[in-house]
Amino acid sequence: MITIDETHDPALESFIESANAPDADFPVQNLPLGTARRRPDGKSFCAVAIGDRVLKLRGAEESGLFDDLDAELRAAVREPNLNGLMALGRGPARELRLALSRLLRRGSSLESDTATIDHVLIPMDEVEMLMPATIGDYTDFYASVHHATNVGSMFRPDNPLLPNYKWIPIGYHGRSSTIRPSGTPVQRPSGQRRPDPDVDPAFGPCKGLDYELEVGLFFGGTHELGRPITMDEAEEHLFGFCLLNDWSARDMQAWEYQPLGPFLAKSFLSTISPWIVTTDALAPFRVAAPERPAGDPQPLPYLSGGESKAAFDVKVGAHLSSAAMRAHDQPHLRLSEASFRDMYWSPAQMVVHHASNGCLMRAGDLLGSGTVSGPDASARGCLLELTWRGRDPIALPSGEERRFLEDGDEVVLTGHCEAPGARRIGFGPCVGRVVDPNDRSAEKAADKATE
Repeated sequence: MITIDETHDPALESFIESANAPDADFPVQNLPLGTARRRPDGKSFCAVAIGDRVLKLRGAEESGLFDDLDAELRAAVREPNLNGLMALGRGPARELRLALSRLLRRGSSLESDTATIDHVLIPMDEVEMLMPATIGDYTDFYASVHHATNVGSMFRPDNPLLPNYKWIPIGYHGRSSTIRPSGTPVQRPSGQRRPDPDVDPAFGPCKGLDYELEVGLFFGGTHELGRPITMDEAEEHLFGFCLLNDWSARDMQAWEYQPLGPFLAKSFLSTISPWIVTTDALAPFRVAAPERPAGDPQPLPYLSGGESKAAFDVKVGAHLSSAAMRAHDQPHLRLSEASFRDMYWSPAQMVVHHASNGCLMRAGDLLGSGTVSGPDASARGCLLELTWRGRDPIALPSGEERRFLEDGDEVVLTGHCEAPGARRIGFGPCVGRVVDPNDRSAEKAADKATE
């Protein structure tokens, strides 16, 4: 169950003053989880974001702040990443969230304990964010009917959506080995391209590099090979959410995707925001799934149930700056803004369909939503859509144009939730900057982030 409780009270404030700012991503009502290490090369630890501080969970446990929690939960927060906590499922995570909320509120016993505060709370700019968990498997879905229709219209104008789309959540298995945290440099991939069907394909650097504005879902709890997950069970496996940029080489993709779908055009890098906003933190922002248009089929029975609170109203945006813009101190240009609530398939349906054939799901598995696009042109979540396959370039404040990404371009994805009677919460940024393909320092930086 996802319920509203005392942790969501919009009147709550933290004794960490930066958490109380109206536009703070990490107020005490959020408390997202991540994995960090103290610079330059400290040991990794499970962490919680509060304002501009990071709470070290291992330090809090060692200080006796979690003595009332179950021994198994206390052991999980001492681990170097979140896999152990994820494996326990959302029930123990809820207990931890309540304990953290009570510790970090104004007036708590911790507020006056200066020695413990100095031990467990670290300025955010003194830590390096790492991968929050070891991701065993990664699957990317195609859950936005607006995105699917737009892309289909470019390649199949007479038949944009294939017959299965409105019956089945479409997805493909990606590469977990190339998922990296925000800030990892983006190296332009090389591959085969065939822009002219009358000319043989050639191998070289991608010329159609694109971002994809997505939401990532982390799987929690335990599961058994061969056992489907029901809609009633699915929500307990939704541990939490992050932002996801599934970088795409569109020219490579157009040549290779038939007959078996995405391959090298998608496997070179995917970037995630390092903080996981727990499903319980999103309780005030649950909304009904979009009503299906007249004539659309209703979900088959195994995908039915809970439609009244199936979606999450997460507002996501994509922003771009070029090297020239930064040289002239010009701010990032907002390219698009959309809502995760507009997805055709819900997070629970993605989980249920994924496990419906008996596929084993494990704690720390990551599911991508696919590009989040809305019904309006301003809500298109990638350059392929925004420029309509390069036909309509985007004008930048620097006087440049963009059909696809150039070296030096930086893409920042953002996400936040707002609702009447609830405190605004955010996801923190998901950042990637495209570098020269011959710059090997990017590769070294990407490897360091997974140490």
